[in-house]
Amino acid sequence: MLGVPLVVVDPAGSPVLDVPTIGAANWSGGLAATEHLLGLGHRRIGLIAGPPRLLCSRARFDGYRAALEGAGLAVDESLVVPGDFRPESGCTGCTALLDLPEPPSAVFAASDQMALGTIEALRRRGLRVPEDMSVVGFDDLPEVRWSAPPLTTVRQPLADMGKLAVRTVLRLAAGEQPDSPRMELGTELVVRSSTAPPPARVS
Repeated sequence: MLGVPLVVVDPAGSPVLDVPTIGAANWSGGLAATEHLLGLGHRRIGLIAGPPRLLCSRARFDGYRAALEGAGLAVDESLVVPGDFRPESGCTGCTALLDLPEPPSAVFAASDQMALGTIEALRRRGLRVPEDMSVVGFDDLPEVRWSAPPLTTVRQPLADMGKLAVRTVLRLAAGEQPDSPRMELGTELVVRSSTAPPPARVS
């Protein structure tokens, strides 16, 4: 071993090495995003999930599922489509959801890039956000506040994660140990204009 202090930021899975990890509270972020849509009155909520091999993807899905179960709803597997965090997969995933016999009234995309792809898929169908479908993302990338409409999303504390990683490396270099081997920083729901109550159904 070289004796170089090492910290893993946003680990993709369970770290193989015995090193400290720093991540975001992805489970609570997925929970908050879905609870926000439930609170608006949505009951058919689609999920465009991230790659299942990634720990953050699984945690966001588990938060989505926990929110639905907390509202007395089971996960409808037809409303969960795969994605890879890129806009193209958001567009493809939303198109698959729109082709269902009963499409969802809202979509939680597990990354902002996929949420932007979701909005594009809706635009191509002549549908409006949020009048026809609400969309929530995850990350709070700088550009999403300028999307049309500005995106409701879950903010990851990326800058704080970087600062904590630097402090942890310096502590390790000084021979100190971090307070915990697994550090998670809180996420925050940022409500903008891409979410609204579901459209009224014409009987």
